[in-house]
Amino acid sequence: FGWANVSVRDGEIVRDSDSDVISPATLEKAAYEYVLNFRDTGQMHSGGSVGRLVESFMVTPQKLEAMGISGEALPIGLWVGFKIDDAEVWGKVKDGTYPAFSIQGRATRRPVGS
Repeated sequence: FGWANVSVRDGEIVRDSDSDVISPATLEKAAYEYVLNFRDTGQMHSGGSVGRLVESFMVTPQKLEAMGISGEALPIGLWVGFKIDDAEVWGKVKDGTYPAFSIQGRATRRPVGS
């Protein structure tokens, strides 16, 4: 379980390890498309499925407020959980070799203001 992507934290846009940003609206659309049409997870962006999605929650201020929680209590982003079926990959998760999620998908890079 963990954050697949965070778009906004403490009111600030978050840049990922490639210095890319994903707007909350784009992330939300991609999150629902993933849940509806894919749900499997791979290993390091290659090969076949090594696990299955068991939880997905697109955190938005509106959803938090509907739950009676401050809209600023959590980052705006996608929280996920996976059941890893491959024992070798699960071992790499447990020993820290794979310490984070990495979203795989297609996008068009566009320059944004800095």
